[in-house]
Amino acid sequence: MRLVIGNKNYSSWSMRPWVLMKHFGMPFEEVKLRFNFTPGSDFYRQLAAFTPAGKVPVLLDGELAVWDTLAIAEYLAEKFPQHAVWPRDAAARARARSVCAEMHAGFTALRGRCGQNLEASLPDVGARLLAEDDGALRRDLDRVVALWQDALRASGGPFLFGGFSAADAYYVPVVGRLRTYGLPVPDDVADYMARVWATPAVAAWVADALAEADFLDFEEPYRSAR
Repeated sequence: MRLVIGNKNYSSWSMRPWVLMKHFGMPFEEVKLRFNFTPGSDFYRQLAAFTPAGKVPVLLDGELAVWDTLAIAEYLAEKFPQHAVWPRDAAARARARSVCAEMHAGFTALRGRCGQNLEASLPDVGARLLAEDDGALRRDLDRVVALWQDALRASGGPFLFGGFSAADAYYVPVVGRLRTYGLPVPDDVADYMARVWATPAVAAWVADALAEADFLDFEEPYRSAR
């Protein structure tokens, strides 16, 4: 299998299936395309060879192309049933899919205002965003906190549904955002974030992101090139 991704420092959607596959030891090669959203760019020309959707990530398995992170997670769960990509318990599995779908379709203020930037520390930007907030960012933050607390309370941890699953992989970029922007969370949520960040798969992605040293000004409107 091959996984087509974007810049590791910035691509939150690429991070999700990469971490999931790495965690479970699923064999794959990564194909990294440098972000450039100018129409007709090399990014779009190369991506067109893999998917008509024009977005990363894309999972390639032989002649098959699977795009969209939820579709990729479901494909991997079917291809590797020996791994608990989703919780084994039916009720927990339904809840895990629900929280992933909520992330997929929602949290637009958090995702839009706090773009992924793993190498940065921007608590001043986070504080300003909260100070200028129209309520949407705070609602997203409160919902993430409540969602994690409810899942951890029901499962007993250490991850959202006990063992590490697609649900945790789906929220890894949110952990990264909360860290980058220094957004306030209660102690139990901070402990969960630390556990997620310390997992070998997440640590490997972050190390690669830090090694990129590839500044893209359109991804960082809040600061200038160094």
